[in-house]
Amino acid sequence: SGIMDSMMGANCVGDFCVPLSQIGVTPAGSCVDGMSSWKNVHGYLNFKGESYDGSCSFFGGTPALPEGLGWFLIIGVGAIFAIFTSAIVYLTNQALANEDEKDWNNSEHFSTAGRTISAGITAADVVSKWTWAATLLQSSNVAYKFGVSGPFWYASGATIQVLLFSILAIEIKRKCPAIHTVLEVVLVRWGTAAHLVFLFFCLLTNLIVTAMLILGGSAVVNALTGVSTYAASFLIPLGVVGYTAFGGLKGTYYASFTHTAIIYIALLTFMFKVYAGPSDLGSTDKVHTNLAISAIRNPIEGNNNGSHLTMFSRSGLIFGIVNIVGNFGTVFVDQSYWQGAIACRPS
Repeated sequence: SGIMDSMMGANCVGDFCVPLSQIGVTPAGSCVDGMSSWKNVHGYLNFKGESYDGSCSFFGGTPALPEGLGWFLIIGVGAIFAIFTSAIVYLTNQALANEDEKDWNNSEHFSTAGRTISAGITAADVVSKWTWAATLLQSSNVAYKFGVSGPFWYASGATIQVLLFSILAIEIKRKCPAIHTVLEVVLVRWGTAAHLVFLFFCLLTNLIVTAMLILGGSAVVNALTGVSTYAASFLIPLGVVGYTAFGGLKGTYYASFTHTAIIYIALLTFMFKVYAGPSDLGSTDKVHTNLAISAIRNPIEGNNNGSHLTMFSRSGLIFGIVNIVGNFGTVFVDQSYWQGAIACRPS
């Protein structure tokens, strides 16, 4: 009896107990013919108000939103956003109407935004550029795989490079304020051979990043609405092309500022909804309890006691090292960050 009580106590956290038959069971891992043996010990309901018991995936194989809404988000919202950003560029250009048009309506101003972007908009631009599709998708993935150490190392590995680059950006404004690309610096400082090497890696980085952004967005729209991933991949960039063709680099800055505002509104909404607002969770205590139960059901190999709440994670640490090293390449050879340093107002 004492042994059984001990076994049962080890499978309980507060009022929640995990049946022995559910330890190690996952929805996808136990899925057979569209049904799994997974049970939800918390009693939560899905977005349709149905039980998660027996589900193989979160959406159950059915998109949560209608396909028509997906097409509207891609085409309609993309067009509205392009028109909105272009209108802001037009209004700011009207403010320059009293100046000589040759000073601002030229290729130099188009590609550098006149080197007059303020520090605040530049900061918002960096946040927008660094918030990739992977920032939301991969950070959640590593949280599921490694526990709290996953998103910690994801965030930590993405801040070091930007902090170091900010120092480099100051030196760029001091020593070569008239440049347009990072490759100009490399060519003058190290010659043609180094220039070609950096050209290769810069092009490769931009190709990989662009593909990841487009495919990440397309995958999300496909999962939520069922819109074809191929169609979304071709249509999503059109809005960006529109306001960039009209406003040049300045247009991307105003777009980035709007992106950052939306990002922060979403973060604050989710944060209060999960940790304070009316929801299935609604408190930090409940989140902590649920994560402790998850560690009993599906302990993470390599983590201290299999916990989801520990920083002592072997896999998490390995991911952190890889993430830190890899992100140096995606910042220092990505022209978009150099563009920020080039367009920023010297003062």
